[in-house]
Amino acid sequence: MGFFSRKSNDTPTNPEMTELGREYAIARRHRDRKTINRITRQIGETGLSESDRTAFEQGRNAYDAIPPAYSKRRNRRR
Repeated sequence: MGFFSRKSNDTPTNPEMTELGREYAIARRHRDRKTINRITRQIGETGLSESDRTAFEQGRNAYDAIPPAYSKRRNRRR
């Protein structure tokens, strides 16, 4: 049993949407607006069913559960 052990039986129904949600969370954390807009457009064009939406949310939550590596930015001017 480790620090980041998140044992659950919730397997995503659509692994592609889970990966897209993970990619969205990474882009949001790194403030990459270009990727966020691309993913939002891609989701808007395809239309999500309920199972796709939950898979997307599982991917986002899985990445958001990992704490950031550094809590403060050291090079910011004061």
